[in-house]
Amino acid sequence: MAVAARCRLPGLVDVGSAAVRWRPPWALTAGCRKKSTQFLNRPDLPKLAYKRLKGRNPGVLYLPGFAATMKTDKALAVEDFCKSLGHAFVRFDYSGCGASGGNFSECTVSRWKKDVLAILDELTEGPQILVGSSMGGWLMILAAIARPERVAALVGIAAGADYLVTAFGQLPLETKKEIEDRGEWYLPNKQMEEGFYKIPYSFIKDAQNHCVLHSPIPITCPMRLIHGMKDEHIPWQVSLQVAENVLGSDVDLILRKQSKHKMIEKDDVKLIIYTIDDLIDKLSTLE
Repeated sequence: MAVAARCRLPGLVDVGSAAVRWRPPWALTAGCRKKSTQFLNRPDLPKLAYKRLKGRNPGVLYLPGFAATMKTDKALAVEDFCKSLGHAFVRFDYSGCGASGGNFSECTVSRWKKDVLAILDELTEGPQILVGSSMGGWLMILAAIARPERVAALVGIAAGADYLVTAFGQLPLETKKEIEDRGEWYLPNKQMEEGFYKIPYSFIKDAQNHCVLHSPIPITCPMRLIHGMKDEHIPWQVSLQVAENVLGSDVDLILRKQSKHKMIEKDDVKLIIYTIDDLIDKLSTLE
């Protein structure tokens, strides 16, 4: 990345040509977010909570992970970066999550895909860079397939393409039958207070209709995939599979040897911001 590009990144302070000092982007604007949450109302569907920055294109749309909200540190860091450059940015909560309407027990991949497309269609203009974390990485792929004319580039952070379906498929037959009878799958997660995610069986059945790793993925826009090799939830090989299956040639897979699933360490976030910045430069050059 050119030095000029590095100098404009939030949290980076020049201290000479040979060194740059880092401060987390969200630390620079902590306490300054006064803009209230807005809502996208949809006929017969739950309202979606979102926050939007208006600005120039390409815009950036952030897709959170499974059961996560738009208030994660990564989402806020990307927002700060876009604000510093004057680029458009949107973050939002899926239906059944955060401040959005709906019940989580009724959520499916189909519904969350509709959420993403609604945000993309109604709240953004022109080319967009989709940044998807975990489950958001799966949904960004589905959105890019559905709206190739709107999606200019993709950034996957521990992209979880097909992962819940794959994990469910690896369970013993007896366990699958128990889950089907009970109607819920208790998926272990040490980061949850309860120690597990409670996933409706209907979510798994619906997700099986949206798998992308068993055939070529019809996406040709630039794609950057970042994954930690110590990811305790989604193996980094999932991102490798995505890279191998995508039809486009402008695909980079970046593996971080010590990083875990959430990728919230200082150097993780810095890499995410660098990656988005590089794509913005690339797309701006192509205009």
